[in-house]
Amino acid sequence: MELDNSFWALVGLIAFIGLIIYMKVPQALTGMLDGRIEKIQRDLDEAKQLREEAQALLAEYERKRKAAETEAEEIITAAREEADRMAEEAKASIEEMVTRRTKAVEEKIAQAEAQAVAEVRARSADVAVEAARLLLSEQVKKSGDALVDEAIKEVGSRLN
Repeated sequence: MELDNSFWALVGLIAFIGLIIYMKVPQALTGMLDGRIEKIQRDLDEAKQLREEAQALLAEYERKRKAAETEAEEIITAAREEADRMAEEAKASIEEMVTRRTKAVEEKIAQAEAQAVAEVRARSADVAVEAARLLLSEQVKKSGDALVDEAIKEVGSRLN
């Protein structure tokens, strides 16, 4: 039997495989691959946990956003109601002020009219008194002695 190159290649291959098995290279490779698998699994688990935390955080922020929007809407509604109430109060206040001022102006006008009427009456009375004085003084000049004599007669007859 002749040993050719194929035989020695086969023997070398078997010796190499035996040496690899003796040195526990497959176990080391398996351990190394198992370590990588475990690391990848831990990374996947961590990524899954981070994703769940991110989703929980997102949901929490979404709730907070909705609550903030609701609160903002309530604030806007309250502000609008307050503005409407203040506008109504201002309108009522203005109407009341206009009514008071109108009444005050009407009273001033009535007072001015009354004062003007009183002044006209006083002036008329002064003019009438002056006219009467002038008339009486003219009559006294013309028939003063006769009037005095007649007045004396009337006094005498009234006393009796």
